[in-house]
Amino acid sequence: MLDWVLYEDNHFIAVNKSSSEIVQADETGDETLAERVKTYLKETYRKPGNVFLGIPHRLDRPSSGVVLFAKTDKALSRISTMFKERQVRKIYWVVLDTPPPDPEGVLVHHLLRDSSKNKSFAYPKPRGGTKEARLSYRLIAATSNYYLVEVELITGRHHQIRAQFAKVGCHIKGDLKYGASRSNRGGGIHLHARSLQFVHPVTKEETVITAPPPEENLWNVFRSMGD
Repeated sequence: MLDWVLYEDNHFIAVNKSSSEIVQADETGDETLAERVKTYLKETYRKPGNVFLGIPHRLDRPSSGVVLFAKTDKALSRISTMFKERQVRKIYWVVLDTPPPDPEGVLVHHLLRDSSKNKSFAYPKPRGGTKEARLSYRLIAATSNYYLVEVELITGRHHQIRAQFAKVGCHIKGDLKYGASRSNRGGGIHLHARSLQFVHPVTKEETVITAPPPEENLWNVFRSMGD
């Protein structure tokens, strides 16, 4: 099994996305993560013809971490419903340039998506077109300049983590779009989808899929703090 394959059974496959990959096709025309996974399935199992692969959720291109795909239409339908009904626990790691408001807490904002700028704006109160965004967080490690924060998404909005932390004066390392002072080499940001946890819709077993962060200097520093 390839290093980036985190989990696989007859119904699902989960892989560890890099910060340079897109999950599905966009205007760049670059090869997608979905295409790579299809190729892996076709070659590994010698599947003739087209390979089905369902996409129940996505990650922003500059983010890294676990992405789950469905291998059957039935699995896609079931897991998509679970994502929609918030039955999938989503944990992220972010590296911030400023400590969060408290060592742990909940952020609640109202997000307005601007499709023309591919950006979301956070407001303290509802206004026309906004959607409530809610997440919980806790500070888990720090260096002299950066802060590793674990985030659990309670809602799932466009650029939610990026927009909410920017609103409280914290910027994800490398995230120029939301106020970081400088970019990362390669254009990625320090936002990592750490794990997905759910009751498997077919086997009914508790399933936890965890993705190690990228091999990169700062991530490695934080990884060593946890060892």
